[in-house]
Parts: sequence; structure tokens; C-alpha cells
Amino acid sequence: MKWLVTGGAGFIGSNFVFYLMDQYPEDQIVCVDSLTYAGNLETLESVMEDPRFSFAKVDIADRKAIYALFEQEKPDVVVNFAAETHVDRSVMDPGVFLRTNVLGTGVLMDASRQYGVKRYHQVSTDEVYGDLPLDRPDLFFTEETPIHTSSPYSASKASADLLVQAYHRTFGLPVSISRCSNNYGPYQFPEKLIPLMIANALNDKPLPVYGTGENVRDWLYVTDHCAAIDLIVRKGKEGSVYNIGGHNERTNLEVVKTILHTLDKPESLIHFVTDRPGHDRRYAIDPAKIHRELGWLPTTAFDEGMKKTIRWYLDNRAWWEHIISGDYQNYYSKMYGNR
Repeated sequence: MKWLVTGGAGFIGSNFVFYLMDQYPEDQIVCVDSLTYAGNLETLESVMEDPRFSFAKVDIADRKAIYALFEQEKPDVVVNFAAETHVDRSVMDPGVFLRTNVLGTGVLMDASRQYGVKRYHQVSTDEVYGDLPLDRPDLFFTEETPIHTSSPYSASKASADLLVQAYHRTFGLPVSISRCSNNYGPYQFPEKLIPLMIANALNDKPLPVYGTGENVRDWLYVTDHCAAIDLIVRKGKEGSVYNIGGHNERTNLEVVKTILHTLDKPESLIHFVTDRPGHDRRYAIDPAKIHRELGWLPTTAFDEGMKKTIRWYLDNRAWWEHIISGDYQNYYSKMYGNR
């Protein structure tokens, strides 16, 4: 089978590429990424020369380039990770999020229709549901929870989800959607909570925590997410939405303290900062449907996953230090400048 994985130089997309190559040695993977600030080709260095893997620097909103790529590669499956994802950035510049997350999704589905893709899978987020109250731990997001977005980012992802469902109903495009809780693990861009706190703690810098740090997130180790998407693509019902959650709820402050304790750093490094506008209070996914229909359950407990994640960032300092310094953006020209 030939997979076209968009956003494959990003955090979850690259981990999905590695997962496929480990699990399915006969499959081919075409990785598409426009290499914006969060796309890092250094992440894919270990597979760049593998004959089963190819990379294309393409913007998913560039219709001409996407159609040319589909004409050349003729993929069986498209998994769309490509998205602008950082909430703070969406508050500053919503237009970028609309272009990539909504228009880019439409371009990919048009190409999927024209070239007979067998499954188009949209990687979405639990943020499309809005948030839950902190004083109701009995409440969870299900696939039937109404969409109620809080930021330009989540609104753009919800818009894309609705577009995907419309293409299934109107055109019969074979689609599926997954909405996942917060991921963590190797290769996450250092502006996100866990890698940012690890990097700052290692450098004895203040750890900025929004508000009082009581906002709650459900954390899922990235490899468990990859396994879930694989199952949905292969066995999930066409047109369906599947929630993917880790049953690992933690406040932001608990996460930060876990990192400090693991690294033997003082809690005095914690620095509370003014909360951002529209900051969702609690996310919590009910993954009963994917367990019931496909047999999926997460296999990585939060404490185990955090130890693995922190160890990875300790062992791969050059990777995230290149990002912080900006050197990673030169890697593409080094790889392809003379080709």
C-alpha cells in the first residue's frame, strides 16, 4: 500500500511515518510537508535514504502542486496531519490557520476524489469540542458532543472536519476523522508545553505557566495515537469520527512539576504568567467507541511515557537546540541544495 502522509516532518506526522515503516516493511510512504517553522526535515534524517520513503516539499493549499504530486504518486491512502496547530499563534494571525487547515484540506480531498484514493483520513483534535468545567470530572467528550470552538485554531479544525463529512455525504469520498487528546513524545516542537518546560528546566530558565496552572488536559503518548490512526484507516467505518484519548488527565501544573522532579530541578523555576484569551479549562476524551469497534486501548501510562519523553530530550539535545537556534531551517537546503 502507498501512503501519502501530509505534515510528515512535524511531530505526530513524523512519528506516524516511523510507525508505518516499522510495522509494514512492504508499504511505501510519500511524505509531504511545506517545512514551515514547525516542519523539521532533520527529524526524518534516519529514513531519507530508505527506498520505501520519499519526501516532497509541497504546500497542501497549492492545488497545482498537489495535483501533480497525486498524478505522479497515485497514493492508496491519504492521512492529513498538515495543520497550523499552536493556539497562541492563531490568536495573533488567524488567516494562516484558515488557509492551511481549511483550504488545504479541501484541496487534498479534491485530489483524493480525482485520483481514486481508497481512504482519506483527517487528523483532528479534541479542541473542536470546546472545554469542560473543572468541577465536573464525570463529563467527557464523546463523538456526539456538539462542536463548540474557543480559538481560531480550533475553529479552523472544526471547519475542516465539517468539510470532510460533507465530501463523504455529497461525493461519496471514503473518509474517516480522528479527534485526539494532547500528544507528547519524541520530536515535539519546543514551543509546546512539555518540550518547552524540559528545555527551560535543563537551562535553568523560568518555566512560564498560564494563570494558576489548573487547566486540565488528557495526555496520550504519540505512538499510541499512531496505532489508533492505523486501525481507523484499515478497519474503521467510512464516514465515522473516532475519539482517541489516553485517560491520563493532568493539570498543567502537575505536568510541569513532574518534569522538574524528574530532572531534579527546583519548583522555584515555575513562573505564573497572565492567562491567554479564551483558554479552555479542561479536555477529557471518552475513547469507548474506538475500543468497542476496533479494540484499541492506549498502552503507555503517563508516568512511563513522561520518563521516555524526558529521556529522549536529554539524549537528543542537538535536535531541539537546533530548533531554538534556528539552524534546523537550513537543513533542507543542505539536503537538496545541490540536487
